[in-house]
Amino acid sequence: MENNCIHCGAHCGKDPIYWDNKSFCCNGCQQVYQLLNENNLTQYYTMAKLPGIKIDAQPYDDKYAFLDIESVKTKLYEFQENEIAKTTFYIPTIHCVSCIWLLEHLNKLNDGIKHSSVNFITKTCTITFNTSEISIRQLVELLRSIHYIPDISLQSLEKNNNKKINKSLIYKTGIAGFIFGNVMLFSLPQYFNGRPVEGSLGLFFNYIAYFLTLPLVFYCGSDYLISAWKGLKQKIVNIDLPIALGIITLFIVTSIEVLWQIGQGYSDSLSGLLFFLLVGKWYQSKTYQALSFDRDYKSYFPIAVTSITSEGEKSTLLKDINNGDILLIRNKELIPADSELISGTALIDYSFVTGESTRIKKECGDFLYAGGIQTLGAITVKVINEVQQSQLTQLWNQSKDKKPEVKSLLTIIDRISLYFTLSIIIIALSGFGFWWYKGEFRTAVMVFTSVLIITCPCALALSMPFTFGNAMRMLGMKGIYLKNSQVIERLTRIDTIVFDKTGTITVPDENNIQYIGKTLSDIELNSVVSIARQSTHPLSGALSKYYSQIYPSLTEGFTEIAGRGIYSKVNGLSVKIGSQEFVQNTAETINISASKIYISIDDNVKGYFIFSNKYREGFADVIKSLQIDYKTYLLSGDNDYEKETLLNYFDKDELFFEQKPSDKMHFITKLQENGHNVLMTGDGLNDAGAFMQSNVALSIAGNIYHFSPAGDAIIEASKFAQLSQLIKYAKTSLNIVKISFILSFLYNIAGLIYALSGTLSPVVGAILMPISSVSVVAFATLSTRLAAKSLKHINMK
Repeated sequence: MENNCIHCGAHCGKDPIYWDNKSFCCNGCQQVYQLLNENNLTQYYTMAKLPGIKIDAQPYDDKYAFLDIESVKTKLYEFQENEIAKTTFYIPTIHCVSCIWLLEHLNKLNDGIKHSSVNFITKTCTITFNTSEISIRQLVELLRSIHYIPDISLQSLEKNNNKKINKSLIYKTGIAGFIFGNVMLFSLPQYFNGRPVEGSLGLFFNYIAYFLTLPLVFYCGSDYLISAWKGLKQKIVNIDLPIALGIITLFIVTSIEVLWQIGQGYSDSLSGLLFFLLVGKWYQSKTYQALSFDRDYKSYFPIAVTSITSEGEKSTLLKDINNGDILLIRNKELIPADSELISGTALIDYSFVTGESTRIKKECGDFLYAGGIQTLGAITVKVINEVQQSQLTQLWNQSKDKKPEVKSLLTIIDRISLYFTLSIIIIALSGFGFWWYKGEFRTAVMVFTSVLIITCPCALALSMPFTFGNAMRMLGMKGIYLKNSQVIERLTRIDTIVFDKTGTITVPDENNIQYIGKTLSDIELNSVVSIARQSTHPLSGALSKYYSQIYPSLTEGFTEIAGRGIYSKVNGLSVKIGSQEFVQNTAETINISASKIYISIDDNVKGYFIFSNKYREGFADVIKSLQIDYKTYLLSGDNDYEKETLLNYFDKDELFFEQKPSDKMHFITKLQENGHNVLMTGDGLNDAGAFMQSNVALSIAGNIYHFSPAGDAIIEASKFAQLSQLIKYAKTSLNIVKISFILSFLYNIAGLIYALSGTLSPVVGAILMPISSVSVVAFATLSTRLAAKSLKHINMK
């Protein structure tokens, strides 16, 4: 190891390159190490043994000159506005946690890179950067310099990589089936006669069958061999290693027996083994794809928008939006599709797209990207490109400030799979040694191979994603939408539930409204309703609905301060509505405690609207059922007017009023410091800080076209009564995962005993292995479906 490269681990040869008393095999590795060292990124080498990647030859200087062509850059950009661009690269050399760590710290190598994130499963890296500081060509060359070369091709531009991968697996399965059929044909005389064909004809059959296994092993089985080899190079034991060992063992023994003419080998077992392995792999991939759509929210993401038609305004689901549709986008609402601004002034926040919070002003006729948030009153837009819900889901899944979970079940499974694989290899070697010691070499080979094949931990690895994936699907069909499968796991750890009041446990658009103050003229009332119509706050929405017969006027300079109020100029009047503190800048002196919206026009306080709440249906039952197992609190930004009513549901020390957004966040932080796992339920409007701080953030979506990126889950307001059952279902799903683990272990133990007895053929093992995986999938699917039926009073869509 003394003469091995510090970066990639390769042997440095006779003439190593030295820098800082460290040896390197080539200039490339030395340059990467030096670059990381100069930018204090050497932690890269501590996260996995020998994580570095060696590149045999550096591309020529002009290799990426084509990235300076505007038409090429446009195809690679997912977003580009005001010098901020976003792109995603496929980087096939991503292989370990060190790769992820380094690629997500690219901003330390160049200040022009604002944010980067890695999807390890797809081996992609999404990067947001400033084009005035670093071009896309320079970005690719930076990635090349640290030996993470993006795969940029015509296929990558057209996003057809998945089709290529799927076809490759189909080709390999087809060829393996052809070889299996022919090899078995040559082996028929042996099966019918009980002994191999003797003489030159038998020798001919053996040679033909053997030479057919060459493309079988080195092409059809290449995925298993390459995966195992790459893992070993990085000192990682993956689940493909036992399979690769079994394939190599059968092939070597077959080669020796056939080429030295001492036997017929295992060509039939080898061809059957690989064919059934590939069929199982194909079937697993198809089954996984059938469930994976439930994770990308293409079918049921709970967002709709207000469209403007000849019949007036109506709420329209995203899947029903077409090119040319006219949409009304209110303040703080998401632009769901690439559009053209046709009226109003837009001030767009693209932070959920790029991570940059700088707002961009747009005028009529300007292009607006999907994913932007309007922050300057209501606007109307014309849809240019139809909605791609998967893009919105990707935005919603960006929760960069969310703390990573500790002791995740997924990491536990990874560790179990590692030790499981190592144990199986040891048992297989022991079984081989036992039968060899008894003088049964052929049986020893069969035992060794059968043990490695039959006890593949695939079923174990599939237990959690299939169970949680199907649970998400069931919940989505019933009006409860989770961001990802990890939310289910986190829900099972919850011991404290914090409720917001307005718009969460109360119905915002069913209030009794009373006005107290100076009489408002028609123009003044029109002005108040016009700016209330543009706000997404529940009280503003209730006021707007109460005066729905009033046709709104055009607003100018609309401004909304979360938790305080809104301001705008309407009909030539300066109008402020909101809290008394915001409108009057004084402490409250009127002896009436209620949910109120104060009004001032041209700096003259006119009066206020009083709102009395109506609680959601089933609220009392939900609180009662939750308080059996959980500690509950209510945090409200309103005053304590409803305190006497709420004391019927909460203890006195569980009620907190006049809480600002920062107060809610600090309250949750204090609970967590005391060891509690907190579920925060709110309307997602001014609870962003509390949402991000909580362990699980659940948004009550009374307004289905409101976008709540900070939340982990969305529940339709009509399903609020099922909140306690949602948490119970999450726990049931976790129990299903545990049962799946037990079933997988029992299967492997039974298969192990059978294989060690020397009576299990590797071909039979190859058939049984995918069946075990499919059985786990079937169990998870059926169990989660049956458990979902226990969710009462929720009608399937």
